[in-house]
Amino acid sequence: MSTPDTELAIETSGLVKTFGKTRALDGVDLAVPRGIVYGVLGPNGAGKTTAVRVLSTLLRADGGQARVFGHDVRRDPDAVRSRVSLTGQYASVDEDLTGTENLVLLGRLIGYGKPAARERSARLLEAFGLTEAADRQVKNYSGGMRRRIDIAASILNTPDLLFLDEPTTGLDPRSRNQVWEIVRVVVAQGTTVLLTTQYLEEADRLAGRIAVIDHGRVIAEGTPGELKSSVGAGSVHVRLRDAAQRPEAQRLLARVLDAPVEPEPEPVALTARLTGGGTGAGGQGGAEQASRALAELAAAGITVDDFSLGQPSLDEVFLTLTGRPAEQAAGDGDDGKEMAA
Repeated sequence: MSTPDTELAIETSGLVKTFGKTRALDGVDLAVPRGIVYGVLGPNGAGKTTAVRVLSTLLRADGGQARVFGHDVRRDPDAVRSRVSLTGQYASVDEDLTGTENLVLLGRLIGYGKPAARERSARLLEAFGLTEAADRQVKNYSGGMRRRIDIAASILNTPDLLFLDEPTTGLDPRSRNQVWEIVRVVVAQGTTVLLTTQYLEEADRLAGRIAVIDHGRVIAEGTPGELKSSVGAGSVHVRLRDAAQRPEAQRLLARVLDAPVEPEPEPVALTARLTGGGTGAGGQGGAEQASRALAELAAAGITVDDFSLGQPSLDEVFLTLTGRPAEQAAGDGDDGKEMAA
């Protein structure tokens, strides 16, 4: 086969996959640049895992096109497989083997000689903080250690594209942060990462661009900042010096900002939820509104100890796009249709 290439790591057009009457992918369009973490965010059952399995050649799409580094996943699957690696939602290593035995075995299977496989295994175990556990059976590893050994196995041969399918599901905060650091290191070494997640914070912290998928469709795409600005809302937070001035400050802010202003539990604090137009609170319009409000407070003799303007959160973006908060969406999806994939 020919060896085409492109500036995009992944490109899909109208991608469709059905399971019986369930349309797991319903016309997915993606354009994933090289060299970044690209987040695919959505609730359980949204189509994230199905998309990963199609792109990694584990499933055949029923419609549309998909290319990885210019290679068609249907017509040239071997070329795609030579450049990608996949870490799924569940441990892929042998739990009865030690960490070293797992990595050496996989290294031999992909073509390393025994000394080279042992050397590569030792380097990865050290890099991932697993040297002390190298001679322990994986079944005795913690959840975070299992995810780290999984990712280590995925990059024995450094892939051009690494699929991470919900790699931190069920992990405690410390283990999640460790996995995040590993992802950053992998990308810094030149690998593109497609990360599926239902955790808003994870997408916000890691991804250079994000596609939000719901019911098998991409409903929004952009940088985290672009997605936040697109909802056209943000928050102004005010902390006064004198609690007695709060009622007057609340009235003044409501008038100047033309937005609801709510008192916080702290008696000197107020929060206004901006509803500006296309510029959004994070852009020029929101900043101008906030500056006018601060000037009006000063002119009225109201002393402000703290004043801040915040962008909307990804949680607010998700609520706006899907009509439900992320916590609810993460629990109401149908895992079955993706597990069946």
